[in-house]
Amino acid sequence: MGLSMGTMVAGWDDKGPGLYYVDSDGERLTNDLFSVGSGSTFAYGVLDSHYRYDMTVDEAKDLARKAIYHATHRDAYSGGVVRMYWVNENGWVAYPLEDVGELYYSYHPEIQLTNSVDSPLSVNTAA
Repeated sequence: MGLSMGTMVAGWDDKGPGLYYVDSDGERLTNDLFSVGSGSTFAYGVLDSHYRYDMTVDEAKDLARKAIYHATHRDAYSGGVVRMYWVNENGWVAYPLEDVGELYYSYHPEIQLTNSVDSPLSVNTAA
């Protein structure tokens, strides 16, 4: 079995935005959204439930963050960080890396990780 890869390529030309998936055999597909990698099924679950064509940039960033979070939280091979770029007619913007472990607690505020002498690294749920 050889190495297999899947890559998303994003860009902008005189026709507007473009998003492509390129596999290890050179096959190219174009679509409005893709999820690539071993955690992609988890990301697609979020994308399929919440994607809309008319999303604002902020809504799209929030959805991308949540989809990547779900992929990396549930798939040990997905890296554990959210790495996002926004491609527009003027170029691209790289957003700061976000740790999925920290995002977990922002998506689940009812759970707090504590580090006390009596119960080191116990998980408390707020009532």
